Amino acid sequence: MEEQLENDQNSEKDIPKKDIGNIWSDFTSFLKEILDIRHDTDKKGTIEDVKGNISMKGHTAWVLIFSIWIASIGLNISSPAVVIGAMLISPLMGPILGIGLSIGTNDIDTLKRSFINLGVMIGLSLVTSFLFFKIPIFQDLTPEIKARTAPDARDVFIAIGGGLALILALSRRSKQTNTIAGVAIATALMPPLCVAGYGLAVWNLTFFWGAMFLFTINTIFIALATFLIVKFLKFPMVKYINSAKRKRISQLATTLAIIIFSFSVFLFYKLYRVDQFSNNAKHLIDEMKASGIHIFDINNESINFKNKEISIIIYGNPLSESEMNHWKSKLGNYDLEDSKLIIEQSQSTDLNNKVEELTHLYASNQEIIVSRDTKIEEKEEEVNRLQKELNKYYSVDFNQISKEAFITFDGLKTMSYGNLITTNFKKTDTIALFATSWKEETSNKREKDEKLRLWLKVRLKLDSVQIIKH
Repeated sequence: MEEQLENDQNSEKDIPKKDIGNIWSDFTSFLKEILDIRHDTDKKGTIEDVKGNISMKGHTAWVLIFSIWIASIGLNISSPAVVIGAMLISPLMGPILGIGLSIGTNDIDTLKRSFINLGVMIGLSLVTSFLFFKIPIFQDLTPEIKARTAPDARDVFIAIGGGLALILALSRRSKQTNTIAGVAIATALMPPLCVAGYGLAVWNLTFFWGAMFLFTINTIFIALATFLIVKFLKFPMVKYINSAKRKRISQLATTLAIIIFSFSVFLFYKLYRVDQFSNNAKHLIDEMKASGIHIFDINNESINFKNKEISIIIYGNPLSESEMNHWKSKLGNYDLEDSKLIIEQSQSTDLNNKVEELTHLYASNQEIIVSRDTKIEEKEEEVNRLQKELNKYYSVDFNQISKEAFITFDGLKTMSYGNLITTNFKKTDTIALFATSWKEETSNKREKDEKLRLWLKVRLKLDSVQIIKH
């Protein structure tokens, strides 16, 4: 009996463990069902789609040219909407996906075709954008162009995410066209090529190489993402009858994959270091500003990662030698030990005086403007008030009244109207004054003047109306 009771107690102790195990198993199964991408993959269809979109000739070439043309216009007028529209119709992804797919499946023929068409794509894009920006009226440097002249670490993550999303969308049995369109916008392959053409057109090689660097990063990481998904989903490898050739191609594909992956890691590390240096330098400058130091706006040239230099220009009260040394000693607090802080400032108070003078001048001008606007508003209110007062007295539509009087009173020859302002030095009054003349043959002119006066008084709703002869 005691043994049975002990077994029951042990069974009760095991129940929570079993429940926890079941919950964890159910949870992992749930996650696997949500995140598993193997069961709905169309490997054969994906390979055919990618290979079918590699070629850059005929209709595809012309679509590329026109999309580059539209994107160049969008960059020139700084219109993101136009640039996005151009990216939606551009066929840039084909050769890049082809490179990732061919390396992942050891398809040397597709790899060659992808590289050739990638070169054609780049060439057509550069020529098209170069010809557009070679027109003098389209050579202004706009914010949209300047934004594509240098990459940063975030572009790497965009390219990786875009490449993964694109190949996953293509590998489904039911293609997700909205995802494909969204990736075309997010990865932004086209604008860098347009900016590279702009750099050649204005002969600014810094813009050209910066834009091509951005395009190269996007290309490499999209191809890398494609390669990883192809390997993960175990796409079928291309088989060769000749075993020696198969082995050689496999080694070539593996080597190329390692080179691309290593170069990708190197590019990412380099961009990460540049961004880290820039952010740390800006944090240091923000602290200097918070302490009351006046620093002119910082631009890209102020923070030089290559030379490890941070150049700032101070205006206002100059810093002493000890203060400059204090800020230079704080470089280590921002992981900038190997960097050089260059502080430029005026040796005299001329700049400070000029700044203060301009500040005072601006403040006084603002006061004058505010005072002037207040006076103008007061005058406008007075004018409106007087206009309302005048409207009480000058509300007679003389043209209409004269027409009605001419029809109503036979023999009326002329009629004039005006307001007579009178005063008895106690109060001032305004009287409507009409001057009339009658035709010679008209009889009882005085009686008709009186009837006209009474008619005008009723018609115009006036308290007093006077009629005089011309």
